[in-house]
Amino acid sequence: MTTNTQDIVDTAVAAGQFKTLAAALTAAGLVDTLKGHGPFTVFAPTDAAFAKLPAGTVENLLKPENKAQLTATLTYHVVPGKVMAADVVKLKEAKTVNGNMLQVKVNGSEVMINDANVTATDIAASNGVIHVIDSVVLPQAA
Repeated sequence: MTTNTQDIVDTAVAAGQFKTLAAALTAAGLVDTLKGHGPFTVFAPTDAAFAKLPAGTVENLLKPENKAQLTATLTYHVVPGKVMAADVVKLKEAKTVNGNMLQVKVNGSEVMINDANVTATDIAASNGVIHVIDSVVLPQAA
């Protein structure tokens, strides 16, 4: 297995399918955090996943006055530590950086994080790992 010298943010940007995620991380001020030491596990929604949200949702979240909500949503996709797919499937839930729990469901070879399907796993980065999901997972309102 080759070690990726790029951090999570640069790895996601290089993949080309996470432009919305990269813009959201920038708007939330989380780029430096996810370029930090980590390790982090990111359940990264693709641009297509963001496109499935109701019209205007992304634009609304990117507004400066909604930075706290955007940050809460993005940190709900991040789990502390490096959790490879082989370990994810052993979990029922995982505590996210924002403090809420993600539900993990395994059905044969299919893995779901809340209502999102995991479509690619174990994308290595220098400070963690990315697992690709096909939907944005939203934290439950307190």
